[in-house]
Amino acid sequence: MLVLAASAAGQASGQAARPVAIGGVLQSAALETRVLGGVENIAVWTLPRVGVSVRNDPRDVRLLYGNRELRYRPADAGGAGWTALGFALTTPLPAPEILNGSLYISLQTLQLLGVRLLSDAPDVLDFAAPAVVPTSTLPPSPVTAIPTPPVATPPPTPPLTELRPVPMPPSPLQPPAIQPIVVQPIPVQPSPVQPSPVQPITVTPTLPALAHLGTVRVSRTLHRKVEVQRVVLELSALAPYSVVREKTGLSVTLPRVSATASAQELPSGDRLSVEPTEAGTTVRLNTGGGTSTLFTLDNPDRVVIDTTTQLDTSVPPPLDPDAVPAGVTYRQKGLLHLLSFDSALYQPRVVSAPSGKASDVAALVRGVGGVAGVNGGYFDPASALPVDLVVAGGLMTAPSLERRATIGFTAQGSTLFGYPKPRYLLTGPFGSLTVNSVSSKPRPDLLTAFVGNGSTPVGADTLTTLYVGLGGSTVLSALTGRVTPPAGTLSVTFDPARFPQLPRTAGQPLNAALSWRADDAPWNTALDALSAGPLLVQGGQVALNPAREMFDTGTNLWRATRQVALGVMGGQATIAYFEHGTPEAFAAALAGAGVRDAVRLDSGSSATAYLTGGYANLGAYLNTVWSRPVPNAIVFVPRTAPVVPELSRR
Repeated sequence: MLVLAASAAGQASGQAARPVAIGGVLQSAALETRVLGGVENIAVWTLPRVGVSVRNDPRDVRLLYGNRELRYRPADAGGAGWTALGFALTTPLPAPEILNGSLYISLQTLQLLGVRLLSDAPDVLDFAAPAVVPTSTLPPSPVTAIPTPPVATPPPTPPLTELRPVPMPPSPLQPPAIQPIVVQPIPVQPSPVQPSPVQPITVTPTLPALAHLGTVRVSRTLHRKVEVQRVVLELSALAPYSVVREKTGLSVTLPRVSATASAQELPSGDRLSVEPTEAGTTVRLNTGGGTSTLFTLDNPDRVVIDTTTQLDTSVPPPLDPDAVPAGVTYRQKGLLHLLSFDSALYQPRVVSAPSGKASDVAALVRGVGGVAGVNGGYFDPASALPVDLVVAGGLMTAPSLERRATIGFTAQGSTLFGYPKPRYLLTGPFGSLTVNSVSSKPRPDLLTAFVGNGSTPVGADTLTTLYVGLGGSTVLSALTGRVTPPAGTLSVTFDPARFPQLPRTAGQPLNAALSWRADDAPWNTALDALSAGPLLVQGGQVALNPAREMFDTGTNLWRATRQVALGVMGGQATIAYFEHGTPEAFAAALAGAGVRDAVRLDSGSSATAYLTGGYANLGAYLNTVWSRPVPNAIVFVPRTAPVVPELSRR
């Protein structure tokens, strides 16, 4: 197993804090790293989740991983900073820091402990899942007594000897002789030039190499217009590394790893150099763009750098079959591509852009936190309004033509197929009335329903508008003239002279419900629905009948083009994309692949099948050309938190 260290050295260059994943599963925001003093740090309390036993005491820090341990005791607690057990501490480490009551240590500390990392990407730090998660706190560090040197006993002081004056014979007095004074010039000697003191040169002994970088392998794969370049650094033995990310690429530092210097231009045009020094080896990769992800492999030990670059944004990025979310199954059979979704993990929903607006499918998916989506039904390109049934959350926002195949979804994720003819039904003391129209433009001779969006007005000077709750029992508001219903509010506008039996004031009894008027499926359980057509497959057999649904096969609607559908395969809701062909060819391919039921959606220039993720999170499209914006889509939304794709390939 190759032990990998987090890229603490790379974070000093200004990189922001990152989310943390363990075993490919994204953790809560509380576990994110923090950049303190230009160094990326992680909270000590999170370390047991990656297999590190800890003592979370700022005056006595202990970190134990396998047979390696690091201890920290500040000087004011009688310590000398960081000390290591089980290995030599050759690299200085920053002191722990406290932020918002939590104790943080640098990622370089985990590097020295040898904590394994699956992926080191700009947007996530993914640790390997540990075999065991420690549950107990380490005891206090053992206190080692400092030996006191013995005090030397001074030798005994000898006894003092009395000093007596020595008698001197008297000298005869002589008159002083007058000596001439001769002034001799004192030669001035030049001051000698003092040499500068020689500074001692500290020579750091070179430590023996941990490993040798023997081979660098490079491969390049093109997926449509997305390039994936892999650089593999093959090592002779286990060794840590650190990463510094730069605007033009990155550098990987391998301390105490030997290598032979080299430089080359890769097939992609990137520049790769290997630069050995006394301290180790630095590998520089100048990509000039793209997104690089690092991970490790073992047997033999390798560091892998994957760089993904979108070479042409005019072509949609493709799906990465090796990195689809959990619970999503991808299949390809010739021109047919299928994405199936586990109903225990994902709920299909009909999602719409604001009324009168169109949006790309990816934006509709991201707007509700979905993982995938396919464009919905037919619409008028001039107004961006649907031309057939749309139901979302039990509210019918666009009326049905009452002749086209319809897809419905229950709260349990079941998919319904059939030909319902839904209408709003009003009931009260007066009996019942069927609402004839769904529109923001009421007609005095009809009952007109509209689901408010917060900006579109309804009503007229001589008409009354009631706000009602779907499934409620009373009128919420009764208004006259032009009014703007709040978003999500069902309104019914009518001429009081024509419908005198309806309430005129708030609080009066009135019930509004959606009557599906069909028995070919349990439509009363549907929360969302969308009509398109034709029905392609039913019960595993081709079921095309354009005359029944009043399709003109002589128009462009029936031409050979790229096609999309929503079906069921193996009990799972399935998005189907057909690269090119007629509805007949599409239906035959679906039945041949084992799809049980399927309805075609708006195809041709609208056909879009989108999945989140993809190469370097560029997004993934089954369609090979960009499609036009659409007013609605069928989106698969996680039932709980989104499932994170695997962040590494092994």
